[in-house]
Amino acid sequence: MAAGGGGGRPPGPDSSLEPYVQTRIFKIIVIGDSNVGKTCLTFRFCGGTFPDKTEATIGVDFREKTVEIEGERIKVQVWDTAGQERFRKSMVEHYYRNVHAVVFVYDVTKMTSFTNLKMWIEECNGHAVPPLVPKVLVGNKCDLKDLIQVPSSMALKFADAHNMLLFETSAKDPKESQNVESIFMCLACRLKAQKSLLYRDVERRPGRGHRLELTRDANGKNACPC
Repeated sequence: MAAGGGGGRPPGPDSSLEPYVQTRIFKIIVIGDSNVGKTCLTFRFCGGTFPDKTEATIGVDFREKTVEIEGERIKVQVWDTAGQERFRKSMVEHYYRNVHAVVFVYDVTKMTSFTNLKMWIEECNGHAVPPLVPKVLVGNKCDLKDLIQVPSSMALKFADAHNMLLFETSAKDPKESQNVESIFMCLACRLKAQKSLLYRDVERRPGRGHRLELTRDANGKNACPC
């Protein structure tokens, strides 16, 4: 006969046995020439700030931000990659491994950074990134209006040819911070829609020259911008 206990907790489910809900992690890599603003874009998205001073990324650096999409908490892990060849060789295989989405960045004030996009796309394709991995094109530094060398029409044509959405923004301008967030939220929404991150045939939208804005639902939470 079991002895009676006093003041004990009434029988019930053990909270320690409750099912553990794992947060999904989406790995997004940011690619492009040196000095196009890749690091600044990741700072703006993950921390909401523009760094006072940045140094050339050596190898790979990553930052992360937890977002909520349709009631699910998702960790967006943004990998900031070096644009200089001497910093890339030892790490290139590592950051392409298990990638979920790709952001190609160019500087709207430097035509060479735009023409070099073909090289970055070839590198991406050369590392067996599946064709259905979502990719977007980002023209950074659009606040420097008097120095722009890459017109939106040219960028749009390139984005259409490679089946990518086009974003034009500025990591530096605080007024563009919502648009920077739209880049990564757009990708996160697309990835969430793919069951268990198994890539399947999905409707692909052509690139668009206008800027996509991040909207908010009635509860003030981020809604998918695309």
